[in-house]
Amino acid sequence: MDTTYTSPVINKKRATIVLIGLLAVTMLGGPAPALAEEEPPAEPPKVELVLDVSGSMRADDIDGRSRISVAQQAFNEVVDALPDETQLGIRVLGATYPGNDKAKGCQDTQQIVPVGPVDRVQAKAAVATLRPTGFTPVGLALREAAKDLGTGTTARRIVLITDGEDTCAPPDPCEVARELAAQGTKLVVDTLGLAPDEKVRRQLLCIAEATGGTYTAVQRADELTSRIKQLVDRAKDTHTAAPAVVAGKSACDGAPLLAPGVYSDRAAFSEHRWYRVPVLPDQELRVSVSMALDRPVNPDYAVLLRATATDGRELVRGVDAGSGRTDVVSAGLRWSGGEEPTDEASPTPDTGTTVEATMVCLVVSNAFAPRQGTQATPGMPVELTVDVVASSPAPTAPDLGRGWVLLVLLTVAGLLTGLVTGLLTRWWVATWRENR
Repeated sequence: MDTTYTSPVINKKRATIVLIGLLAVTMLGGPAPALAEEEPPAEPPKVELVLDVSGSMRADDIDGRSRISVAQQAFNEVVDALPDETQLGIRVLGATYPGNDKAKGCQDTQQIVPVGPVDRVQAKAAVATLRPTGFTPVGLALREAAKDLGTGTTARRIVLITDGEDTCAPPDPCEVARELAAQGTKLVVDTLGLAPDEKVRRQLLCIAEATGGTYTAVQRADELTSRIKQLVDRAKDTHTAAPAVVAGKSACDGAPLLAPGVYSDRAAFSEHRWYRVPVLPDQELRVSVSMALDRPVNPDYAVLLRATATDGRELVRGVDAGSGRTDVVSAGLRWSGGEEPTDEASPTPDTGTTVEATMVCLVVSNAFAPRQGTQATPGMPVELTVDVVASSPAPTAPDLGRGWVLLVLLTVAGLLTGLVTGLLTRWWVATWRENR
């Protein structure tokens, strides 16, 4: 057994030497690598409920109860079931001015619960005090609700509950919805109608379509509660980064240069919008475009997406892509950089040398035609998704796509198959005769 004794002094000296060595290595090696920065926390989903409290909400035609009492019950149940991460606000219109002065009545909209983490007791108490009172300034309420929700990197949602059309236009609520959509902020307005009126239906449908939302006609109390809960919960699904606003040009020359990402634009009826994307030889370009039918258009319409070279030669033409929605028309395309001679040099990150990139021109064309009386401005909403990925490796020889090579291979295969079949047949016949 080893009984060697090590002095504590020697241990201290060794420890000191080791410590000095570690410090030297650290100094020679430069500063320690910085820790990766944590991603900032995502913004919470934000929703504002906008409730019509005008005089017509006194009507007792929903399950034998007044429209306002049904709406109050629905709000209470929604507040109780609200997900903790969702920030909710409540705005009302027509709730305070009982007089006949239209100028005053059409300014009657207030936020009774600010957008943020909800104090359930406070929110339900504020809703309980509402009494049907005045006019119906829907357009103004939508503008103010958009301000309540603010701006940011993620989507916002407004849920409008009303039983009548706007009685204060201008501003026309449908035009307000289009203005909000044209600002580039990802704002979705869902509408719920409490009265079976065709004018109300058309107005609420127009508001919803302009912002990519939905319209629902409500006839029962349980329908209202269920639908509001669905829309509030859906805010988590639309809680995504807002597309970057971009303005396409009328020609490829000078068109905006797009990196991988999601972009929003506006296109006039029957217009061509151009964009540019550089693609390296070992990359594949993938693009999709969607246009929303946010206003009445003639039934014959289409969207065409094409990729061209800078000299106008068409590289590939997109194909229609079904989205499952009747208010959106989509198309998509794929193109590999190795399919076209390059025309622009780009430095490679690994070697510092340059590799020629192809400047691809993207053009989005539409064949929309407005119906009689439809507003032409602002343009139709366009959403463009651009991605550039590593291209799939091309198959090596033999190249079965080339005509002569394929013909020769098929001929040789046929001859070999016939030869083997003949030999096997002769062997089988000879064996059968011997066994007889």
